[in-house]
Amino acid sequence: MTVTDSTPNNASKNWHARLFTAREKLRAQLKLGDRDMSLFEWVTVAVIILSSMTIGMKTYNLPPLLLLVLEVMDDAIMIYFVVEILTRLAVEKPMRNFFKSGWNIFDACIVTVSTIPLDESEYVLLGRLLRLFRMMRLIVFLPELRKLIESLLHAIPRVFYVLLLMFIVFYIYGAFGSLIFADINPALWGNIGAAMLTMFRVATLEDWTDVMYETMEVHPFSWIFYLSFIGLITFIMLNMIVAVIIEVVQEHAKLKADKSANKTAESTAERLTRIENDLTAIRRKLQIADDG
Repeated sequence: MTVTDSTPNNASKNWHARLFTAREKLRAQLKLGDRDMSLFEWVTVAVIILSSMTIGMKTYNLPPLLLLVLEVMDDAIMIYFVVEILTRLAVEKPMRNFFKSGWNIFDACIVTVSTIPLDESEYVLLGRLLRLFRMMRLIVFLPELRKLIESLLHAIPRVFYVLLLMFIVFYIYGAFGSLIFADINPALWGNIGAAMLTMFRVATLEDWTDVMYETMEVHPFSWIFYLSFIGLITFIMLNMIVAVIIEVVQEHAKLKADKSANKTAESTAERLTRIENDLTAIRRKLQIADDG
């Protein structure tokens, strides 16, 4: 005689299975996606935009009734953000997995900071400024923005060396200009600090010809000084920064694609291994049944 599982045990297993399935579906909806955005993400993006609009509307002179409506909307938005973060935190099993993602930590910090009650204190302006950070949550929920920020963060080390090279060029030209042109206009060339600020003005092409013509009255060939600087900074260095960022973005995209392909291959291999183990177990059971 074969012994079957009792009905309460089956019901308990089915209940746990349904609960696990529902939790996984909820987690899939609440988890930040790399490609397709879920309905939950779209709703949160809409709420973030609405929050930004309410902050912008408060900068106008509005009737008291409309201000009251905006205050109620702002409180409702704050409650939504808190509930949303707590829900995303609750569906993670174990809960510490939530903090393994830097974007989740960044998002939680923004929500925490923006909910600090400062409106009824002397720090009202600070409280309003902190709520402006809610708009930065768009970076968290829009996959393309996340990819862009991640690429920029990866590009910082390389861009730093280009900026260091630009600083060296600024310093050399600023020191040269301070030594040669200090008597012409002390306000622009009196010391190395003022000279470097003048060179920054020249690099941005903001009325740089006025500075050049002023020095050309005393030194006719000083145009070589300005044109060479503009060629180095504006046309070469800035393009180098753009080239470095583009290269890092391409490398980062390729790396993510390779990781995704590896994960897909690993998941496929795991599935095949599980199927093979299941078939082996079935064969053993059939063999035991035949022997019996």
